[in-house]
Amino acid sequence: MGAAAPILRISNCNRLPKDPHMQERLQKLISQAGISSRRAAEEMILAGRVTVNDVVVTELGSKADPAIDSITVDGKPVRPVTSHLYILLNKPAGYMTTLDDPEGRQLVTDLLPEIKERVYPVGRLDYNTEGLLLLTNDGEWANRLMHPRHEIDKEYHVRVRGKAHKSQIDQLAAGVLIDEKQTAPATVKLIKDGEQNDWLSITIHEGRNRQIRRMCEAVSLSVVRLKRVRYGSLEIGSLKPGLFRLLTQTEVSGLAAPRKKPVAERIPKERREMKATGLKRKPLGQSGPKGCQ
Repeated sequence: MGAAAPILRISNCNRLPKDPHMQERLQKLISQAGISSRRAAEEMILAGRVTVNDVVVTELGSKADPAIDSITVDGKPVRPVTSHLYILLNKPAGYMTTLDDPEGRQLVTDLLPEIKERVYPVGRLDYNTEGLLLLTNDGEWANRLMHPRHEIDKEYHVRVRGKAHKSQIDQLAAGVLIDEKQTAPATVKLIKDGEQNDWLSITIHEGRNRQIRRMCEAVSLSVVRLKRVRYGSLEIGSLKPGLFRLLTQTEVSGLAAPRKKPVAERIPKERREMKATGLKRKPLGQSGPKGCQ
């Protein structure tokens, strides 16, 4: 066996390439190569799995130039992606939303034997959670979807044990405490009133770990089955579990477009002051009461 690569903590002032204008952050380069999302790439760097010119890099913010530097992840070269893939998969329960599993469990990528390119999931669904899962090799697209500022709605159908009372539904909608932090308001509806188990529709735009299950636990509801049915404008539709389809270019661009928020009407200062004091605006040309100039 050869000697292990030396570990070097590269600061922003210790630049590898000679031309700083051609540098990119390593996590961005890894993401653009379709290996993982930026967040996962950061974890790879911190874990010492990334090398630049045979030197292990463990500091976030380190940069390199892919045109002249040799960059690897787990010993495999990082190369630019020549074409992008965007996949919608109906994930069955019993699959891991990761690219490897130390316990040897089935992976969602096992459901894509026809796809020869390396793709990775956009976000995660729990092992026992079903439904709509996006996969891609476009790191920038995935990064935009997962960024909190876009607030993309994700709708889940949730089968709970027993009956869901109105007070519990109202609590879920208003927000509950998870790890001492309030969840954002959600849209919660009773969609099926069963004899023993109720079905809820819960729509959120956050992406905390196991959020739906933990929200239900916070109001004393036990989740029996959980399925994601919508991601932004995309719906699972009639796609059967274990099958996938490619997204259209319209779907790809529409999903990544920033969410437009309503623009508040700009009220002139004079009108604001009148509203605050309760005064009414005088018609033009009308004089005030006698004695007023």
